[in-house]
Amino acid sequence: MTGPAESGRGDGPHPVDRHVGLRIRMRRKEMGVSQERLAESLGITFQQVQKYERGANRVSASKLWEIAAALKTPVAYFYDGLGDQEAAAAQRNAAQEFMCSSEGIELMAAFPRIAEPAIRRKIVELVRVVADEV
Repeated sequence: MTGPAESGRGDGPHPVDRHVGLRIRMRRKEMGVSQERLAESLGITFQQVQKYERGANRVSASKLWEIAAALKTPVAYFYDGLGDQEAAAAQRNAAQEFMCSSEGIELMAAFPRIAEPAIRRKIVELVRVVADEV
């Protein structure tokens, strides 16, 4: 079950495999675990962890069980949010990708330290305006 996670349409990973991979990455980063450390605990290469996280390779049920144990979370965590509509899932995946990026992690750490609500609001408005111009 570690072969290509094709959707059957030939256009990349199946959305479920991509979702599970993003959830693996998100949990790993939340725990402060490197790909290398996770791979070592699972007895696989860090490249395989990368493939799982991208959804390029499907994660077998037994391997997902091991990943859940290594990351101290229930297996169901990796499937959270799959019952929603496609648009909500796409938005959630984009948010998860951002939260797993180095910029996202840095912003998530710094933003709560801004005590003044008015300044926080202005930063959100600034980001919205800049994003709309791109």
